[in-house]
Amino acid sequence: MQNDPQHAVTPFALFPTAPPTPVVRIVVADDNPVVRAGLTALLSGHEDITVVAEAADGREAYEAASRHRPDVILLDVRMPGVDGLSVLPYLVPIAPVLMLTYSGEPETVREALRGGADGYLVHGEFTTDQLALAVRDTAQGVTHLTPTAASAVLQELRDANAHAKQPMPPPFSATSPKVLSQLQSSVGQSVGQWSSDRSRFQLSAREAEIMNLIASGMTNQQIAAACFISEKTVKNHINRIFAKLHSTSRAEAAAKWLGTAPSSGRGVG
Repeated sequence: MQNDPQHAVTPFALFPTAPPTPVVRIVVADDNPVVRAGLTALLSGHEDITVVAEAADGREAYEAASRHRPDVILLDVRMPGVDGLSVLPYLVPIAPVLMLTYSGEPETVREALRGGADGYLVHGEFTTDQLALAVRDTAQGVTHLTPTAASAVLQELRDANAHAKQPMPPPFSATSPKVLSQLQSSVGQSVGQWSSDRSRFQLSAREAEIMNLIASGMTNQQIAAACFISEKTVKNHINRIFAKLHSTSRAEAAAKWLGTAPSSGRGVG
């Protein structure tokens, strides 16, 4: 009996195939040719990562990024001519930038993050697999910091908090149970008021947390570091917060959140 070509079944035609894994396209910028070659070889060993161009300085990095429009740019700090920090503001509008460098000085880390870098990795503090994960995550807006970089960020936050705090005398005597009881009642009322405000403005727990940080004067970058989220995620939260508070600026939102804004005669839902 001959096979009927009209009823022939292509092998595996009945089984859906998995969608192809999106490939992360990157530009590697480092003045050391050995480092560039090593990074290209390591990352190209992953099926979902491809190096589309290499650059030896900031100018070449900008030209390569403009030409190839990669998903991620790996950028060294110290390069001859135009260095990494100098070209960083011009690269950020093109693609997420992941600093990959031997420079771990706290001020250098902070300057890079202030300049818009999406992450900071110091050589010697990550494995090959961790580097590949950082590249993938950076393309998705997730920040990666190696220990040296994370310490620099945390120290800046501690310094900022210490500068903002004013020494205050204790509000009660440890031997005065009555005053202590009054203080505990006051704290409870404050917590209840915060919960009431959150409910009144219909903010989620994360939005309320970020609104408190905004009111404390933190920048988006500092909030991102404090909450371990990307600046893009912080901006998305802030847009939703502004909509719920009917505010167009940080100052206006903070005033309403802290209860210092003049009454507008309409409710905030």
